Amino acid sequence: MTSPTRPPTASARVRRPSTALPPAPRRPATALPPAAQAIQGVRAGLVSRVLAGAVDAVATLLLLCGAYVGLVGLRYLLSPRTFTFPSPTSVLALSVLLGVQVLYLTGCWATTGRTYGDYVMGLRVVNRHGRRLHLVAALVRALTCALFPIGLFWVAVSNHNRSLQDLLLRTSVVYDWRA
Repeated sequence: MTSPTRPPTASARVRRPSTALPPAPRRPATALPPAAQAIQGVRAGLVSRVLAGAVDAVATLLLLCGAYVGLVGLRYLLSPRTFTFPSPTSVLALSVLLGVQVLYLTGCWATTGRTYGDYVMGLRVVNRHGRRLHLVAALVRALTCALFPIGLFWVAVSNHNRSLQDLLLRTSVVYDWRA
């Protein structure tokens, strides 16, 4: 008499090696290099702030150039036969530049706490409690920065890396690489 064949038990099954690669170890999205972690939340120095300001100045000029080209194009489309390039006075051009700069800075600081230049340099503007600025504080800070930019250089002599605008409004510019 023959014995019926039994299926092999789970421990007796032969396991084939997997052809798939093991998953790569995942790093958290917020991982910062140790050097960056050491200065996270520390007040930013003069060089970082000047570079961020330069990036913001270029962004503002590009925005104004785009607006000028759009205005010229619209004027041409509306009256091509009598079209002439607009020639604003220096006072008007400077006023528009300062107005756009103030609106740009206010909007960025009140919503995210950082401008594009701040984002590139890993900076954030915070109030004395370490939180984002309210709209009025952002507007006053933007006005003082646009009308009195030389106040930024107080950072070079301040023991706490604070500009005159920071001292007046109790704000700080800190290193912050979080998104």
